Amino acid sequence: MNDDIRDLLTAVLDALDIPHPATAGGDEVYARIRNDRATHVTVALRSVLDDKPLMDIEWTTGYLREQLAKHPAVGYVTVNQARAAQAAGKSWSEAVALPTGEEQ
Repeated sequence: MNDDIRDLLTAVLDALDIPHPATAGGDEVYARIRNDRATHVTVALRSVLDDKPLMDIEWTTGYLREQLAKHPAVGYVTVNQARAAQAAGKSWSEAVALPTGEEQ
């Protein structure tokens, strides 16, 4: 497989394979972030698959990664974060609570 295509596919996977929220309370933020990222993936793929693309795959991949950096998967507690907090001795309620401004 071409290295540029592999890099683009890796960026697409990075965009869409974000951690699931630990609780239903995180679903809204998760869905918004994933939707934003899916929109950027769609734009990148359309750009690459266009009959006469304006930019090459390498540039498009870089641009996609820049957009993903602007929409990080934050603002909710992930399953792994909750499990780590419980392993550190926190209760489930404490483990899934969003950090306050001082703790962030």
